[in-house]
Amino acid sequence: MKTSLKDEFLSTLDGKKAEEILRRCVHCGFCNATCPTYQELSDERDGPRGRIYLIKQMLENGEATEKTRTHLDRCLTCRSCETTCPSGVEYSQLLDIGKQHIEKHVPRSFSDRILRYGVTRILPNASWNKVMFRLARQFTFLMPDTFREQIPTEQSLTSYTFSAKTNRTMIAFRGCVQQTATPNTVKAAKAVLSHLGIELIEVAQEGCCGAVNLHLSEHERAVQQAKRNIDAWWRYLEHGAEAIVMSASGCGVTIKEYPQLLVESPHYRERALAISEKAKDLSEILFAEDLNQLPLKPSDEQIAVHCPCTLQHGMKNKETYYEVLRRLGVEQTRTTEDHLCCGSAGTYSLFQPELSQQLLKRKMKALSEGDPEGIVTANIGCQLHLGSKAQVPVKHWIELIAERLEN
Repeated sequence: MKTSLKDEFLSTLDGKKAEEILRRCVHCGFCNATCPTYQELSDERDGPRGRIYLIKQMLENGEATEKTRTHLDRCLTCRSCETTCPSGVEYSQLLDIGKQHIEKHVPRSFSDRILRYGVTRILPNASWNKVMFRLARQFTFLMPDTFREQIPTEQSLTSYTFSAKTNRTMIAFRGCVQQTATPNTVKAAKAVLSHLGIELIEVAQEGCCGAVNLHLSEHERAVQQAKRNIDAWWRYLEHGAEAIVMSASGCGVTIKEYPQLLVESPHYRERALAISEKAKDLSEILFAEDLNQLPLKPSDEQIAVHCPCTLQHGMKNKETYYEVLRRLGVEQTRTTEDHLCCGSAGTYSLFQPELSQQLLKRKMKALSEGDPEGIVTANIGCQLHLGSKAQVPVKHWIELIAERLEN
């Protein structure tokens, strides 16, 4: 793609990156075939190719409009287009650059700014999350149906079977929403890994991965959150912790990409590269272990497996995920359209509720093809979103495995 970006923008790191990404695009349109929003809206501007043109036009003439932002806001950042693209266009990075640019030039409405400010301050804070969920449960009658359905019920802690014989150490990343909404997820991971000789430890000083702020164009806040986490984990890695284990793939893909986020911080970028190597999805950890060591009770429960976009398109870990579940004896039912997003996409369900619900309805139909008795996923956002409409239990896959451990 021929580009003529403004010289003052080209002199920046974002400008150089944007030009590099734009020039890879060959206009083929393969991306539209796997884009959830294009599939729903049939509008070129609501597909990756159209959004690339909108960003290119904006960066060339310097004009940013409300209409352009509307189409960029509708993007889920699911990255299905990146999996499909034959030219290796890093669309999600270009989108982040475009969003940052438009935020600086087109002020949002006062109500929109207040909502985004609240979300970026509350969701990344586990303590505030706990308070918010409790209040929300008490005042659900004041909320629209769409929001009411997504308030998670309080999860009581489950008792799992642990093994005391551990000789290896890894760090459990707790996340912010996950540790308050579904505390059993990390607890289940600890139980399962203990039977593989691995102790999962928690690091009190860590915080949000930065994904919420990053995708709502609060770039500097995301950078500070990344630095805080690197500082918190570093001494544990120096003292022998083998990995940072991600049980929420939305957090995992953000942490894996810390080197890109910290490209302008040389000291932290070096450490971010090491962190990126150490950050592993939970399925990757189990894939490398002898799963015959796990004392699992047999089960013929039929389960629909949902693979989050962040896991299959972001971390490129889909095959490992399905293989681990197969090796663990999970009876997987038939599903369709596995590549399409469920509509959760972090805060997308809050800011684009109508489109999010359309995508959720489509995803529930796809997951229900084989009449499952339960649904498992690998990301907290997807878990809560799917659970708001599912007629069967929805849980993190590691909870399913932990429940099957023999006493």
